Amino acid sequence: MLTPEHLHALHNLPLAARMAAEGLLHGAHLSRRKGAGMEFSQYRPYQPGDDLRRLDWRLAARSDRYYLRESEVDTSLTVHLVLDATASMNHRDDNGLSKLEYGRLLCAALAYVATQQGDAVALTVLHPGGLRHLPPRADARQLPRLYHALATTDATGQFPDTATLAPLTARRQPALTICVTDWYEENGEVERLLTRLRAAAGEVLVLHLMARNELEFTFRGAVTFEDLETGQQLQLDAGQQRRAWQQQLQPWLQATARRARTLGFDYQLLNTADPFTDALREFLRRRARGA
Repeated sequence: MLTPEHLHALHNLPLAARMAAEGLLHGAHLSRRKGAGMEFSQYRPYQPGDDLRRLDWRLAARSDRYYLRESEVDTSLTVHLVLDATASMNHRDDNGLSKLEYGRLLCAALAYVATQQGDAVALTVLHPGGLRHLPPRADARQLPRLYHALATTDATGQFPDTATLAPLTARRQPALTICVTDWYEENGEVERLLTRLRAAAGEVLVLHLMARNELEFTFRGAVTFEDLETGQQLQLDAGQQRRAWQQQLQPWLQATARRARTLGFDYQLLNTADPFTDALREFLRRRARGA
């Protein structure tokens, strides 16, 4: 599995998405259920009330017994990708990759996998000035639409307010919602959005992005930190603050995961230095569970 920075270096989102996903898709198959689809599966004895159009009359003529032809139809679902594109997603790791760039690649790979599984895919990009939304479709042109929307997305501003988010949470359509975010919030605005999405659509999977230099505090010497959304700055000595940072970070991450699961979200922490393997595998697992 190629690293995210190698995939980003391709400067080709469709190719990067396919390369990130194709290893996991090897051996993965669509879930199927019995029905009246096009692909023949098996015969079943006729029961009163069955649709007579599905009777196999040739078999009945040969055997003097009545059987229905059962088929297999692909089960699918709607996958709604929600990408946080606020300014905090511009944070860069030591490998030079920003959270937004990682999030773009991740969403593209998830869209590719979902499309290969026969699902309808939607995308919403969260901007303070308004939502960029592509409604769910399963046609051949949806992936290029998604790739273009992702490739032309920049991270700016603070998290959208309730009025801006209202059209998103007003849509009540069953879906697997996958939210890619750094969970940077001031007054619980991310949690409120996720709660409303769960009420509107059902299952919510949160992919929480953290850079390695945040998780391991790899900074050295005198460092000036700047809040990318407010512009506030803080100067400190990284060596002196490393232990305190790590002592506070781990309890916060544990509390965040615990809170997410208490509210009914599926939660996964992702290190932006790592491949997308875990996130893609988790999507396939949850898709299989819901199919």
